[in-house]
Amino acid sequence: MERLLLEQLQKWKNKKNRKPLIIRGARQVGKTWLMKEFGRCCFESTVYINFDNNEHMKNVFELDYDIRRILSALKIESGKAFGAENTLLN
Repeated sequence: MERLLLEQLQKWKNKKNRKPLIIRGARQVGKTWLMKEFGRCCFESTVYINFDNNEHMKNVFELDYDIRRILSALKIESGKAFGAENTLLN
């Protein structure tokens, strides 16, 4: 199962015009682990931000959906500079 899911994520990564990916599922089934593993083996860097317990990051999306502003907030929160071509945002 693990290999199959990682292969499906790799196919998504290799699409030229890919859209954002949303992983949904029941609690405690390995979604976070899967995305961290995918980032570790398939990207130069991975940025993980848990929005569940982070009111500041939840509020970032309430004003508008300005990509530059959102990416700036994500960079500030993570403490990392990152680029779209080589970073997985978790």
